[in-house]
Amino acid sequence: MRVLGIDEAGRGALVGPLVMSGVLMEDHKLHTIDGLKDSKKLTKKQRENIFRELNSKVKSITIKIPPHEIDEALDSQHLNLNWLEALHIAKLINSFKPDKVIIDCPSPNIKAYEEYIKRHLSVKPQLVLEHKADERHTLVALASILAKVTRDSEIKKIEERIKKTIGSGYPADEITQKFLKEHHEEFPFIFRKSWEPYKRLRQTKLEQF
Repeated sequence: MRVLGIDEAGRGALVGPLVMSGVLMEDHKLHTIDGLKDSKKLTKKQRENIFRELNSKVKSITIKIPPHEIDEALDSQHLNLNWLEALHIAKLINSFKPDKVIIDCPSPNIKAYEEYIKRHLSVKPQLVLEHKADERHTLVALASILAKVTRDSEIKKIEERIKKTIGSGYPADEITQKFLKEHHEEFPFIFRKSWEPYKRLRQTKLEQF
């Protein structure tokens, strides 16, 4: 049986892409990567080592959803961040055509989320949707690691391109907060403009003007 694990990284970030990864493996080989943890419980070095060691042992696809696509979804009448993720989850499933899929579900309504995904599938695998699936399923944990390593790499590429320090890209990060305040007008293309910290700062600038 071909099993696909799906997870994301960067959902709540203010800067950079939302990254979604799908990892495919035969179920009888899962024991060879047993013991993985959710990416948030690993150090950056541990994630990178696992990425290098295991990426050659599994089939994977990673999707990078840029800030403008997230903003467009949130500004539309028929999408939100959950549904946007669901559409990309369906793309991963349609690409891999697995027998079974395990998904770290972002929505509180698992049943409705599953039905939404099914409406966009061209295949009919067994779907398993769980909250915190990355803590219980090896393939989802690996997908989480691949997504996180990829997102970290994307942030590094942005820093190299603009020659500025961004931090993690999350609103709670003080380095990111400083970067937002000083450079939101200079590099608007890397920000999620629909996020409250960006909107508040823009509104303050307009009021001052």
